Amino acid sequence: MRPSESVRLAWASDIHFDHGPPEGIVQFFDWLRESGAEALLLGGDITNAVELEQTLAEIAEMAAMPVHFVLGNHDYYGSSIAGVRARMAALRNPRLHWLPKTGPHILAPGVSLVGHGGWGDTRIGKFVGSPVFLTDYHAIAELREVFDPSEWMGTFRRGSALQKELRRRGQEAAEMLAPHLEEAAATSHTVLILMHVPPFREATWHQGRHSDEYWLPGFSCGAVGNLLRDAALAHPDVRFVGLCGHTHGGGTAEMAPNLVVHTQAAEYGRPDFDILEVGPDSFRIRS
Repeated sequence: MRPSESVRLAWASDIHFDHGPPEGIVQFFDWLRESGAEALLLGGDITNAVELEQTLAEIAEMAAMPVHFVLGNHDYYGSSIAGVRARMAALRNPRLHWLPKTGPHILAPGVSLVGHGGWGDTRIGKFVGSPVFLTDYHAIAELREVFDPSEWMGTFRRGSALQKELRRRGQEAAEMLAPHLEEAAATSHTVLILMHVPPFREATWHQGRHSDEYWLPGFSCGAVGNLLRDAALAHPDVRFVGLCGHTHGGGTAEMAPNLVVHTQAAEYGRPDFDILEVGPDSFRIRS
């Protein structure tokens, strides 16, 4: 990234390129090349596990700029968490930067980027008694292995193996992100945190409102939220800006004087992006 007082970024989440149509994808890149963006931030749910590497390579070529990305739950569909992450760690395309591996990126003087996709970790909302069954539970190997269909009676029970696995995944996300977040906060005035799953109840926007108590367990990552709250408290002079998606609804949650989370709206088959203009003391979103 060139040194400057600010940086212009394209931010897209939940583009679901496997849902097409092709003309929408072509238009996405036409707009991107005309946007003046210096880098593309992808907030997960890019495609599915089978097509992930090919899609990322095509994005890097078509975008012709650095692509910083995290993974969403759909990016694991048809495979395993461990398998997909191993493949992302093995990427050698110089334009592709999987943030959990690459760590903090300095985008401009005083501006850093970190990220992790997170996970719906059941720490927020009501998982016990919830009738919400996510495709994740049978489309991702590690979750399918701990979900017992014989116990499914239309709601989830307390202490299930599935809930324990989901909570572990949320904690894992926070632990992976923590050292990168601390490193960025020590050197920057503004830290962007690219995520997939919203870290707070207040950031789970859908159709103009927050997700209800039964949807929140799968649509928020409480462990990462706790990490961000602690970081904002420990570094009052640093501005933390979270960028997430997952819920397909847009909105902003101001969680502290120096902590705000923006959730991006998305629509299947119509991939789009926002433009971020970010400096050490400035942040602006242009749709």
